[in-house]
Amino acid sequence: MKARVYVSLKPTVLDPQGQTVRSALNGLGYKAVSEVRQGKLFEISLNPGVSEEQARHEIDTLAKEVLTNPVIEEYRFELSE
Repeated sequence: MKARVYVSLKPTVLDPQGQTVRSALNGLGYKAVSEVRQGKLFEISLNPGVSEEQARHEIDTLAKEVLTNPVIEEYRFELSE
């Protein structure tokens, strides 16, 4: 089983790196881009035999306690075979 954990800044948190990317894209001629928000993606492989319930619990816990700063970031995850 594999998990993908997507981490992004909360909507209320300024994203200066995203603003820099947006500005660069506009400068390169991509005028339709109005906003860019930057984030992180973690691809995690789980040991064989882990149940979906156990995987959901473990990924949720590690995302909350290790991969994110809950003050400024939010996360979501998905599991796949």
